[in-house]
This record gives sequence, structure tokens and C-alpha cells, in this order.
Amino acid sequence: MKKGLIKSVFLCILFLSPGIRGQQENVPVDHRVYLFIKEMSVKNILNFIHEDNPGMSRYEIRKNLELISEQTGGLSATEKKLLKKYQIEFYDDLSDSTNTFQLFGSEAGFSKRGNDFLSDKIKYTYAYRYEGVNYYLNFFGRTMYGQNFNPFVNNSLLYDLGFRFRGTLFEKLGYSLTVQKGGVSGSREFAATLDPRLLYNFKYVEDFENINNYDFTEGYLRYYSEPLKGMSLSFQIGREKIRFGYGYSSKLVISGDHPVMDFIRTDFNYGVFSFTSIHASTVGNFNVDRELDYTKYLAINRFKLHFDKVIEFGVGENIIYSGRGIDLAYLNPFAFYKFEEMSLQDRDNGALWLDFQTQFYKNLQLQGTYFLDDNPLGNLQDFSNYINKTGYQFGLFWYTPLSINDLSVILEYTRIRPYVYTHTNYKNSYTSWNQIIGNKIGPNSDEIFASINYNVNENLRLGFDYQYIRHGENIYDSEGNLSFNAGGSAFVPHRAGIDPIRIDFLDGERINSNIFTLNVKYEPVRQFVFEFAYKQLMKKNITHDIDDNSSYAYLKLMFEF
Repeated sequence: MKKGLIKSVFLCILFLSPGIRGQQENVPVDHRVYLFIKEMSVKNILNFIHEDNPGMSRYEIRKNLELISEQTGGLSATEKKLLKKYQIEFYDDLSDSTNTFQLFGSEAGFSKRGNDFLSDKIKYTYAYRYEGVNYYLNFFGRTMYGQNFNPFVNNSLLYDLGFRFRGTLFEKLGYSLTVQKGGVSGSREFAATLDPRLLYNFKYVEDFENINNYDFTEGYLRYYSEPLKGMSLSFQIGREKIRFGYGYSSKLVISGDHPVMDFIRTDFNYGVFSFTSIHASTVGNFNVDRELDYTKYLAINRFKLHFDKVIEFGVGENIIYSGRGIDLAYLNPFAFYKFEEMSLQDRDNGALWLDFQTQFYKNLQLQGTYFLDDNPLGNLQDFSNYINKTGYQFGLFWYTPLSINDLSVILEYTRIRPYVYTHTNYKNSYTSWNQIIGNKIGPNSDEIFASINYNVNENLRLGFDYQYIRHGENIYDSEGNLSFNAGGSAFVPHRAGIDPIRIDFLDGERINSNIFTLNVKYEPVRQFVFEFAYKQLMKKNITHDIDDNSSYAYLKLMFEF
């Protein structure tokens, strides 16, 4: 009887909310459609796209495309072609043999003609659709060759294959499973430069096998409902790449430039109000001795108000903790974490942030984030005190500058004070493996970032980035001992009684970097993408007057069917 009651409650939740027509699987945050939606938002064609919480379901992507299609008179020729391209991809209920191909099976009613494999049709290995149930299977692969020009002999070849299995049940429960396995030939060190994910892949870092190999996996369940008109509610459990907060070069809150986390998540939107709660788990640094490994947890709550065509602003908080299982205090979405952390005897690493994004001026958006780490209110006026662990980031996105269609310009400045992301307990640092969860330039650094991107047509995008980064590194003696702690590493906290109370910004061993990146992405046939990139790095150690210049390029082919 008890099991029957539970089943009945579940079915009521699943079926009794208003009808929804769409796929509830999430679209990966690196998908190019987000660039198009962002440009349409800056153009004031779209209003609220929650860029601070960028992941969207296929259903939500479709709703945005429908809004864009109502204002095609304001689109350029290339934007109209991009819109049509994404409509074919995300209007799942309109998929048929005229626009979609599947390699095996015929249940979905898609084309099976062999010559459609190299056409602009959507491609699946296998697809199944029936009322209330559907699933799609894709195989994908990548080959990537990179050449380091200094020294010229360093080169690497990466190659991998994988599959993605996704679908939606009853138009409310989305699911996805992704598996990827690959190998590396050539320089191991340079391969990790080409694909930084290798720096935190266990099989690659462990290096116990005679073949350099790596693997990645993601998967989740996501339930979505619209209980009232204008209200949405979703729950998700699993793992996938996420980003959080604003920022163009790298976000201060969750950049995504770190290992994929396992998490439970709630998102709620109604009217001008939005709320997100995430509780995630990850690990500390890699150790050969597995007895030294440990799990750490990241909890986030965020509230936001958004006013269409004007501004959106929010406040968020997070806690990182370790040394115990899941703490029920941080599962509570309706609590102020910092005060809870104090009531739990001040063991954990807390942060608070404030942010905003404007939308009151067509073709120009401003955004900013102010990040307060660990002790946000005690020493804001004392900018030299090491306790004042703050960072801020301000940027602008200018679309169609000087009336040049399909061109975007981004400018951004980031400043992160010493000791930001650190904690007195190194296990609670704002890191995962050996990567910072937040902005990758790290503490005691600042950055000027500029980016220019141009959509030549719906299949070709050109990009150029410039970064000027200043960083104050910690100083070590000839034996590797820390001789001066400048607060320049997220893994090295302030040492009471040893390190100075006051620290100047960019103190320590000064490293200045100029980084230039040219990127070209070309998709001659749908789901077959070529990418070429060239990067020039010019580093100068100001303290010791030493130059260290390097450059490299890579060519990458990605395919999916």
C-alpha cells in the first residue's frame, strides 16, 4: 500500500501540471546556440536569458528561438540563417525525413538515405519517438593536432570517441548520458595545454598505463514543471559542466574551467524573481597515496530580480566544506550560509557576491560582479589587510558596433586581491583537483580582456582575443621553501604569525603576460566542425627581468552523428 501511494504521488506530480511541449534535456553550455542567444539579448530582441546561470533545456532554447522569429525584421541576413539553422535543430516536434537523418532504425520517421549523412540535415545514430517517450543516440568523435613552435619539436595528437544518449519522458523528465574515451600521441605536457581537461583527468594524471589515455562522463535526470502561468520549477541530479555568475573571460564564481561536479540543483522562476540552489561534490588535489584523497562540497544559493529592458541584479552566497559527510545545514535553500557557518563553529569557507547586468540600451550590455571571500564585512575599508579578500569584474558587450552587422566587441577588467579563494584549512580552498573553481587568473592578479568576433555567415565564425594579465607570485628559495607569501596561490593560505598582516596588491614575484589568440570555426556540413586556433604568449618576469615567449597552433575536427 505504501509503495502504491508513493507511485500515485509521483504520477500526480508528473502529469497534473500544465502541458508542456518540448525536450527537457539540457543543452551543453559550450553549444554555439548560446552565442546567438546572447547576441539577440544584447540586440534587445530577447529580454531575460539568465546568462549568470547559462544552462538551458532544449525546451527553453526553443522558446527563445520562437521569440526571435517574431522579430525577424530586425535581423541581418546571417542572423536569419542562424535562426533557421537552430530552428531545425531545436524544434524537435517538427523533425521529419526532410530535415533529419538516422543511421539505424525507422521508428522516428527520419530519412535513412545514405547521401544524407553528409548533408545539412540533423543526424542521429538511432532515434525513437512515441507519445510521451523519446530517446536519441549520437556517436561523436574528435581529432586534434597541435604544434608548439617554441620549441618547434613539441607536438601532440589527441583522438577520442564517445556517445550521447538523451531523451524526455512525459515531456517533463529529461535525461542524458555522455561517455568519451580517448588517447594521446606525442608530448604529454603539450597535450594538456591543448586540452586543459587532461590536467584533472585521473587516468591521464595517474599515468600508470603504457598508453596515454583519458575518459570523461556526464549524466543526469532533470524534472521540469510549470505549475502556474509564468512560473517554472526544475530539479536536477547528476553531473554536467556548469558555469555560474557573469564574466566573459572567466567567471569569478564558477568558471567551468575545472572538473565536472556531481550535484543536486533547484531552479525557480516567477515574474521578476529567480532563485537557484546547488549542492555539489568534488575532490581535492591528486595524490598517489589514495588514503590522502578526500571529498569536498560546494553549496550555492542565489536570488535575483530582473526587470525586462532595464536591469537584473542579484546576490549569491556559497560555502565550501570538507572533512565530513553532507551537512544538512547547507542543504537548506532558505538560510544565510555565512551565519549558519558561524553556528557550525566557523570551519568552512564562505563567500558572498553581488552582480548586475543592464539591458536598457540597445546593442550594449554592461555587467559586473563584486566577490567577497570568507570575511566579507569586517575589513572592506582596509584595502591592504590580508583579510580583505575581494575581487571584482566589470565588462561590456557591444553588438553591431558602428552599425557593422554580425560583429561583437567585448571589453572586461578583472581584479582579484591576494588570498582570494584560499582558506586556513587547505582542504577548503576554492579549488577542485589542482584547478581554481572561480576565475582562472587566480589571486593577486588582474586582467584586461578584449575580444572581437564576427559571424561571416551561419557556418563560419572568426574570433580574436587579447589578454593582459599581471600576477604577483609567491616567492620560493632554491630548495623550494616558501620565503614570501604574497597571497598569489589559491592553495597557500595566510599563515598566522608568519606572513605579514598587510600585503600590497601584485606584491611578490611579478609576472606580466600578453596573450593573443586567433580562432576560426567552420562547419561546412552540419555536425562536422573544423576549428583552427593560434596562440601567442609573451611572459615577462619583471622581478628578474626574464622573458619567456611561446606560441602554438592546433587544428581540430569534431563530428557527431
